[in-house]
Amino acid sequence: MGTCWQRWHGRPAEEAQCTDGSPVGSPLSHCPHKAFWLCLSASLLLILVALGLTGHLRLSQLRSQSSQIVLITVPDQAGFPINQSAVVDLQNDLVTFSLVSTANKTSTVLFDLKRGLICYKPSEQDGCFLREMDQSDYDNVHALLRESPQKNHFLLPGNDTQRQTQFVGVLMASQVDVTLLDAPLRSLCEDRSVHWTRRVEGPDKLRLVYFCIDICFPSNICVSVCFYYLPE
Repeated sequence: MGTCWQRWHGRPAEEAQCTDGSPVGSPLSHCPHKAFWLCLSASLLLILVALGLTGHLRLSQLRSQSSQIVLITVPDQAGFPINQSAVVDLQNDLVTFSLVSTANKTSTVLFDLKRGLICYKPSEQDGCFLREMDQSDYDNVHALLRESPQKNHFLLPGNDTQRQTQFVGVLMASQVDVTLLDAPLRSLCEDRSVHWTRRVEGPDKLRLVYFCIDICFPSNICVSVCFYYLPE
């Protein structure tokens, strides 16, 4: 162990030195102590960064797992296969269908289960059309929500698939302010006018069906939704 000696001839006591060459009470004597705290702080910082990255990755994985693209293939009336795709958002109870017509134009149908609404965005029109969901809509969409975590492709046999036709009347006098819609609907129809519709009986001979949208569900049900305008 080194011994300390001091120079007493007119020099302050702070200049006392030890035989190891370091002054008594100098910053060098505290270096091990400071290095320990620096190392500890750096380690804590690395741990916090690692935890933050881990949490971000887990959140990203959960978000990616909550949304799934599902393909539904069903033969048309002539027996040729038709492909429809749907994005299933389990976290927000949303199902968004993308339906490609024979003219290679895409229509979109959004089922919002939380708000009980269906929004149609047809390729043949410049507007969006809202309708309240009924029990059959809930049953069909729940079948897709229930089965999509296990499968991402459904093949519907032509012989066992039920085909239905629904008529929807457009209420032109009840235009909706797009800015008042909730985020999913507002994002879909932000560049279009939005009108309310309701289920109605088939149109009489004086009314013209303007367009139809075919939607197929894993429950072997295909629904053709046809629109026409109601009188003011």
